[in-house]
Amino acid sequence: MNYEKSPRGGSAKLAALLLAAGLGATPAMAAQNPAGAPAPQPSAAAAEHLFGTYLAGRHAQQTRDFPAAASWFEKAIAADPEASELISRSFLMEATVGRFDRARALAPKALKLKPGDAVAQLVLVIDRLKSGDAAGAVKRAAGMPSDGVHRFIVPFALAWTRMAAGDLPGADTALQGLDKFNGFQPLKVFQLGLLYDFAGRTETATQHFEKALSSGEQLNWRLTEAIGNFYERHGRADQAKALYQRFINQNAGSELAASVLAARGSAPAQPLLRSAADGFAESLFDLASVLNQAETIDMALLYDRFALSLRPKFPLAQLLLADVLSAQNKPEESLTVLAEIPAGSAYSWSARLRGAVNLETLGRTDEAIAQLKTMATEQPTLIGAQVEVGDILRNKKRYAEAVSAYDEAIRRASAAGLPDRWSPFYDRGVALERAGQWPRAEADLLHALELKAEQPLVLNYLGYSWVDRGENLDRGLKMIEKAVELRPEDGYIVDSLGWARYRLGDYAAAVEQLEKATELVPEDPTINDHLGDAYWQTGRLVEARYQWRRALQLGPQENDVKPIEAKLERGLAQPAQPPQRNGGG
Repeated sequence: MNYEKSPRGGSAKLAALLLAAGLGATPAMAAQNPAGAPAPQPSAAAAEHLFGTYLAGRHAQQTRDFPAAASWFEKAIAADPEASELISRSFLMEATVGRFDRARALAPKALKLKPGDAVAQLVLVIDRLKSGDAAGAVKRAAGMPSDGVHRFIVPFALAWTRMAAGDLPGADTALQGLDKFNGFQPLKVFQLGLLYDFAGRTETATQHFEKALSSGEQLNWRLTEAIGNFYERHGRADQAKALYQRFINQNAGSELAASVLAARGSAPAQPLLRSAADGFAESLFDLASVLNQAETIDMALLYDRFALSLRPKFPLAQLLLADVLSAQNKPEESLTVLAEIPAGSAYSWSARLRGAVNLETLGRTDEAIAQLKTMATEQPTLIGAQVEVGDILRNKKRYAEAVSAYDEAIRRASAAGLPDRWSPFYDRGVALERAGQWPRAEADLLHALELKAEQPLVLNYLGYSWVDRGENLDRGLKMIEKAVELRPEDGYIVDSLGWARYRLGDYAAAVEQLEKATELVPEDPTINDHLGDAYWQTGRLVEARYQWRRALQLGPQENDVKPIEAKLERGLAQPAQPPQRNGGG
């Protein structure tokens, strides 16, 4: 989908480091009550009810329904308020869903059970910062463990609590503690820039911001926005404009910068940070952005909740929270978060795009399309809403209507003098191919490839289409192989290579690739069906029927059910004939 999924780009290297440190794992919980005086014994019926409530909470936690888990554990802990397991689990769930009043009440108990509980310490650091007790916040931050999965947050906590206490040198020293972690240099110099800007030390802030800009070629939006804001506030509007344009040029297809800058208009720039608490919220958001990946998404959720507890009206953190909730298949919760971003916010456009995607996920397709069409009317120079209409229609297999939507998006872009972007032409090419308009589809896909020569989605789709049609076979196969090289962990692209090998009659190679594809995407019915066909052609008949049965169990498209059932009954009557070569491309 072509909306801005991440409000701040993350560092893959840094994310890998955090994952290696165990940030994707659920923190260990105390399982037994500490030794001491025996607790009063509940009746058998009460104990059974309590155990059932606890199990319901555990189940909700395991299925990532964290609000339900928090509610179940609340009920259980009300019946047994001193049970260590309930205290630990309830505390973590309350923090994860953002119920910080409840988490604050449980934090001392959690620390009593486990003095090194970094999450409990972090809750109390935030509580002290919010109440204006800088000395208490520093003390709590100093007590956070320097090892374990949360060790990366300690330098940020120390820096901004010391800044709240007026200790700029101590804050700088704290951030130097990031040097012992590989991959944190870009985030460190950015935070130092924010620190010195907040302290009014313009020259030192400039040095750190410029070092942050030179630390990598690819800009992320939060870095761009913060440094552009700094330039604007210090009479360097031309540098700010050039920086914004650099981001736009690097991120063709993203409308985040354009929509934010248009919404701001000519209003004078205001400081991004109003307090040291805002600075700590910024660092928590930055870490959450890096962690916003499948393996570490629960930690991203937790840190982003902490950021919003410090700074509730933080639009980028709200957008990130909405993205995390959407990724966890919680579209209604995501919509609730997005609704909190006011219409006058510079991030309202991004929020509304995300909202439309959530509406579509909830099956409210007409409502989603109506919202997007309203947005497209409001902003004729932005094409994201129109592209999203096309995406929704294409996903609904309404290909002709999708083509019309993409036509309008491309026309608008041309009328506005925007440079061609590969993605609308790829999107329209896919819809045209599905609609049976191959000559137009081929032209769009070739144009998309001209605009982005090594885009794996385009290489895969065009290459596979040629192989499937018996055209440009050598070139098509090489394109798919290049797509796999660029995205070796993408099971769908690996499937394309396997199925292309199958279509060319190289069944042994097809099996090899299709087995890899099923390992990468085990629950996809089409990939399992393809592997069944390849097994059959190599004489592995029992395994072929197993894969076809599995494909049926995984819920294939309605028009694929009968062909799979027929193969289960009769097998494949004869080897598939490879397409005749029609030019080498």
